[in-house]
Amino acid sequence: MNLQFFADGIVMGALIGLGAVGVTLSYSILRFANFAHGEFIAWGAYATLVLMSAIIMALGGEAGTLGALSFGWPLLVAVVLAAVLVGGLAVGLDRVLFARLRAKGNVIVMVMASFGASMALRSSLEFIFTSSPRYFTREIQMALPVGFGIRLTPDQIFLVGLTAMIVIAMDRFLALSATGRAMRAVSENPALARVAGVDVERVIGATWIIAGMLATASGVMLGITVQIRPYMGFDLLLPLFAAAILGGIGSMQGAILGGMIVGLSEAAAVQVVGANYRAAVAFIILIAALLVKPTGIFGVRE
Repeated sequence: MNLQFFADGIVMGALIGLGAVGVTLSYSILRFANFAHGEFIAWGAYATLVLMSAIIMALGGEAGTLGALSFGWPLLVAVVLAAVLVGGLAVGLDRVLFARLRAKGNVIVMVMASFGASMALRSSLEFIFTSSPRYFTREIQMALPVGFGIRLTPDQIFLVGLTAMIVIAMDRFLALSATGRAMRAVSENPALARVAGVDVERVIGATWIIAGMLATASGVMLGITVQIRPYMGFDLLLPLFAAAILGGIGSMQGAILGGMIVGLSEAAAVQVVGANYRAAVAFIILIAALLVKPTGIFGVRE
């Protein structure tokens, strides 16, 4: 069998895992499945595209590229700014919608509200940008051989490395920072954390910001490797939840591992049964995880 699927699965697994980290953090702290998370991915990609275009225009239309990569520093600056904006969008959505529903304590209503928010955010993107695909760059890259018949483009190598750096930074943030420790406390027991003096509302705000920023990174990765569309986040939503549940809700390492498993499984499925059945793989993995080990690989039973 051609092992190229392995490389494709690693790249796809990296961006799925990165998005799944935001899903698992949101679920473990906010205690509901936020189906609008996929739209944060799409909004992050489009915000980066708009900001990158504005930066390039300010430079007189000259952007250039960074070495062998297909993009230049304007995209890197734009993704940082977009991550902040989407983090703010997530917080704003919480203040306007979810905070009021959370006060009433009805989780089902919050889940349904997230469906509505998802549709509104996706429709807004389609209205503003139309459904035509967009691209960060039109540069054509040559894949480089890395051994065993596997080839990767410089962009793919860079994105996998960037994912590793973000995951390490997030792990250190959650382990060493005061906000990270507070987030872990709220994840374990919100009521006890509040009694112990943790500002739960501040933790919730930080969670939304981090989820929005990670979603932006995932969306830009998807936009670079494939294309940018209003439905890009919606199409990624099932693999994200499959990865988060498979890895164990609340576990960042589990989300990354789950993302890799889902990405590799989808890539292998394309080789075996064809691309038409790729979407079914995440669903099968999700159902299997719920039936065999509902707590996930790194999850613990409450």
